[in-house]
This record gives sequence, structure tokens and C-alpha cells, in this order.
Amino acid sequence: MEYKTKMLNRISSIETENIVNFLYKNLDEYGDSKSAIRKAIEYAAKERAGLGGYVFIAELQNEITGAVIINKTGMEEYIPENILVYIAVHRDHRGKGVGKQMMEYVLENCKGDIALHVEKDNPAKFLYEKMGFTNPYLEMRLKRKPENKV
Repeated sequence: MEYKTKMLNRISSIETENIVNFLYKNLDEYGDSKSAIRKAIEYAAKERAGLGGYVFIAELQNEITGAVIINKTGMEEYIPENILVYIAVHRDHRGKGVGKQMMEYVLENCKGDIALHVEKDNPAKFLYEKMGFTNPYLEMRLKRKPENKV
């Protein structure tokens, strides 16, 4: 099987919905709401205010088998220029090299440093380490309740 990986430069609303649905279904317990996924894609595609980013997909026979969403941060020199927001491989295609192929393509086609967040028990962590990602920091977050947000 030959998987085709490509970067999408222009994204139609139908493609956006297909990628949203794909990620929502295949991110498993590491996913977010469809609304959050859509926002990240729209940001990357410059359909929302911001610097844009990258949308990559892998396909087999015109069906999405993998997707990566990267948003530009605009913070080069002190924070990586890009953040990998979402990556997923269709559950029927996992373990076949699709994730590795996509990450290699992403690294070749994405300018600047890349940060990502990964749960410590996520099996994809091994792939990220193989691709050269390191964990130099401990991330800490303050999650505000809706009534306390400024």
C-alpha cells in the first residue's frame, strides 16, 4: 500500500469538515471537541485571525488515513515558531508507518522549530522521540473556570 502525504494550501469547507470528523474520530482519548479541532484547522488555513500554519494529510485511495495540524506561534527565538496541535492516524492503518511518513513530511515542509504536547502514556510519544523531539520542560497550566476568565 502506498500512502500519499501532502500539504493542503487551500482548504474547502468540505475538506475542513472531513478533516475535523477524521481527527475527532481518530484522536481517541487524546482528542478535543469538533469545535476546537475546527478552530485549529481554520487558524492554520488562515480562515481565522492569526499567522496561519500547516495542514497535512495522508491518503490511501483518496481516503484520509492521517492528518496533522500545525499552528504558527509567531514567537521564534524564545518559543518554537510552530506548535503541532493535532496528529492522528486512522486506527485501521496504525503500525504501518503512516505516522512516521507523515512526521518526516512535516519536518521537511514546516519551517522553524516545532513544539508539541503529548500525554506521557500516549504510544505516539515513542515516535516523537525517534523523530528528535525532546522533553526539556515540565508544562504547567492554570485552567480558569469560565466565570473567572478575563
